[in-house]
Order: sequence, then C-alpha cells, then structure tokens
Amino acid sequence: MIVQWYPGHMAKAKRVLKENMKMIDVVVELLDARIPASSQNPILKELAGSKHRIIVLNKEDLANPYITKAWIKTFHDEGIKAIAVDSIRKKGINETLNSIAQTPIRDSAARRLSIKRPVRAMVVGIPNVGKSMFINSLVGRNTAKTGNKPGVTKGNQWIKIKESVQLLDTPGILWPRFDNEETGMHLVYVNSIGPKAFDIEDIVFSLIKFLTANYPDALKERYNLCQILDNPDTIIKQIGKTRGFLIKGGDVDFRKTSETILKDFRDGKLGRISLETP
Repeated sequence: MIVQWYPGHMAKAKRVLKENMKMIDVVVELLDARIPASSQNPILKELAGSKHRIIVLNKEDLANPYITKAWIKTFHDEGIKAIAVDSIRKKGINETLNSIAQTPIRDSAARRLSIKRPVRAMVVGIPNVGKSMFINSLVGRNTAKTGNKPGVTKGNQWIKIKESVQLLDTPGILWPRFDNEETGMHLVYVNSIGPKAFDIEDIVFSLIKFLTANYPDALKERYNLCQILDNPDTIIKQIGKTRGFLIKGGDVDFRKTSETILKDFRDGKLGRISLETP
C-alpha cells in the first residue's frame, strides 16, 4: 500500500514557504524523533538552498534515547546542528533558542548600513510534528494554536521571541508522493496523516510486526502477554481478548483492538520507541 496525500492547502503552503524563505536567516526544521528520516521533507532541502539549518528532533520523550543520540551524531557529521527536544517539558528549548540567536546574518544591506536587526528564523515541519507546542515553549507564552489533528496551524504568523530573534511559523506541509510504503506507514503511525488515508487494521498489522521484531517486551508488558508469537494477527487477537474487545459470538473486535494499539503507541504507553535508525 502506497499512501499518497497532498491536499490543495498543502500545495499552497509550499508556494508560500518558497516566498517566505527569502525573508529569513535560518530554517528550524522539526522532525519527529521517532521517524527522523520519514518526517524530513525532501522539498525543504530544495527550497532552503544555502540557508542555515537547525534540526529539532521533537517528541524525544517518545523515542528511544540511544537511537536519538545516534541521529544527532549523524546530522552533526553532515554539518547540521541537531537538538533533541521535549516541548512539553521544555527540554532542549534553551539550547535551540541559543542556536537560533547565534546564526550569522547574511543580509548584505543590513551589513552595509551597519543595521543590527534580529535573526529571522522560520519553523517548518510536517503536520502534527508538534510545531505549535514547540513554538509556545520557545516563546514562553501561548501564542500558537495547538491540537492533536494534522493541519491545526492554518496560516503564517510572525512571533517576537526577544529583541534578537523573530520567528515565522508556517503551516505543516507534506510532499506529493512517498517513494516507498514504509515512509507512508511511519507518517500514519505518528498521526501526521489523517485517518481517511489508510486502513487502520493494515497499519496496526505492520506496526505489530515491527514491534514483535524490535520491542517484544513492550508488547508483553503493556498487554500482559505471556509470549509473543510471530503472527501479528494472532497477537492482535490476544490483545483483543485480554482487553475484552469482543463482538457478538465471542470473536475479537479487530477494529477496536487496532484503534487501541495505535493510540497506545502514539501516546507513548508502549514505552520509548524509535521506528528508524540512522
């Protein structure tokens, strides 16, 4: 199953993003720490050009900390500043703000006229990566709308953080087509693509298959399973029986069970899980 998702408002967001890029000094790209590769927008590299970039691995509290450290090293080796951030607890926020403030300004007109202006930063990221919460933590007050649905941020807004930094928030954008099924799956797992774009039972089947191979103890502990079998359908059935999700005749309600498993993963109730390694 290849997931394709490119609503009209995201096409418009791309055009606006291209125009806004002319006004800023540094791009702050938020990635989901659980899927740094899948949540990195390839369109952004093209649009950013030679602009300074800072990578923020947001929701680091939901990701495997050892794998997150490996990702940070990978980005550093590529010459890109990377910071692990938990926007809710404000971990990594000060480091991010300091990195933005230290960005060199390449504005030739400002240098020629000896004008000292604030560093202009733009925050970008795919839908539901936690941009609004990140910005609110960065600014220190509730300035951006927050929500748990993809696409809560609808338009651009300039936000003054302090005298030395101005921030431009932008709507989240996805790209027209994913090169592989795994990328689409990962974006669905973390809720960057809405529920109408996929079949939840197919998605959870794949998620259980990954967890069985990489985090079997997380499944055992969360759902009180005695053993982990190789067949994802069997595991989902076990979980459904354990939780009492049954339909008429005593069969397991696979849809309700799947919805519960996916929500548990998204909420971090299965533990700190990374879906991708460098």
